[in-house]
Amino acid sequence: QPELMKLRSADAFMPVPASLTARPEELTSLNYSKHKPTSSFIFVQLIASLATRLYRRNSTVPVYLRPLILVLLDITPMMTVLEGVVMELQDCALPLLREVIPTDKEEVAFKDLDIAILVGSMPRREGMERKDLLKANVKIFKSQGAALDKYAKKTVKVVVVGNPANTNCLIASKSAPSIPKENFSCLTRLDHNRAKSQIALKLGVTANDVKNVIIWGNHSSTQYPDVNHAKVNVKGKEVGVYEAIKDDSWLKGDFILTVQQRGAAVIKARKLSSAMSAAKAICDHVRDIWFGTPAGEFVSMGVISDGNSYGVPEDLLYSFPVVIKDKTWKFVEGLPINDFSREKMDLTAKELTEEKETAVEFLSSA
Repeated sequence: QPELMKLRSADAFMPVPASLTARPEELTSLNYSKHKPTSSFIFVQLIASLATRLYRRNSTVPVYLRPLILVLLDITPMMTVLEGVVMELQDCALPLLREVIPTDKEEVAFKDLDIAILVGSMPRREGMERKDLLKANVKIFKSQGAALDKYAKKTVKVVVVGNPANTNCLIASKSAPSIPKENFSCLTRLDHNRAKSQIALKLGVTANDVKNVIIWGNHSSTQYPDVNHAKVNVKGKEVGVYEAIKDDSWLKGDFILTVQQRGAAVIKARKLSSAMSAAKAICDHVRDIWFGTPAGEFVSMGVISDGNSYGVPEDLLYSFPVVIKDKTWKFVEGLPINDFSREKMDLTAKELTEEKETAVEFLSSA
């Protein structure tokens, strides 16, 4: 990997300084100083602004009142920079941060992980062909998958954030054959949260009043934000989103485009990629893996498509609506799919199939 990696978020990229491993301890009482770590987390290649927010939110991942040991992983030339990160984290005086350990050794960082969050990836540079981008990321995620396979627990849950997240996640999974492929997921929760927020803003309610939106497919501009099955609480009554908004043209037009292009809009406005919202989405994703989804609600998550009932080709990392219990996800079954949705779902599946075919070509030689 190059000395300075970058994170691709939508259409722009930011420098990535570090990798992070966090080891929260299991709590049986408020006196947590007596307990040894039982859960381990790795956050690989975090951009500075995202890292700041994600570190600060780690007191809620995976459970409240669970102390953390953070192990920062990067290449040897970056160790001085990591020492600065350590000092900043110490100076935050975070109540649940037990220890911070910087390291340049994979065997230390990936050892006995319970959850791996892989945030970094190679960005698309000026003049770079798409196949070159995929080739570079295949190399990175093959390496990370192999490290997980060698050092992490076989029950590890892997969340890929670095783009192209779906295909990167698939490559990592294929490079870790001893870890069940169902343990790998990619982040589409940010898109999910964006969709909830847009509906809430349109109706003048809070995001918590909106549930069961769906992001189908790729974390790209072909993703399909679907609210055909979403519900919203309006003045104490739960109704369908289409019934509540009464504006089909907006829901099938501007709403979809806004969610699809939100990342680029954030970059254009603040000259930086999403940070706080991305960190929040990662925390939401991990929390639901750990604790499950609330009764009557489902969330969007990029998972292996094998065995789905929605006509999506097998062996893709595709975003579906899922419910989670006992750290195991299941597809939400039986949702009717209209012609408009079918076309959108097939379009994003086609893009993912093309990405996979190109990436797999490079896998054997990476």
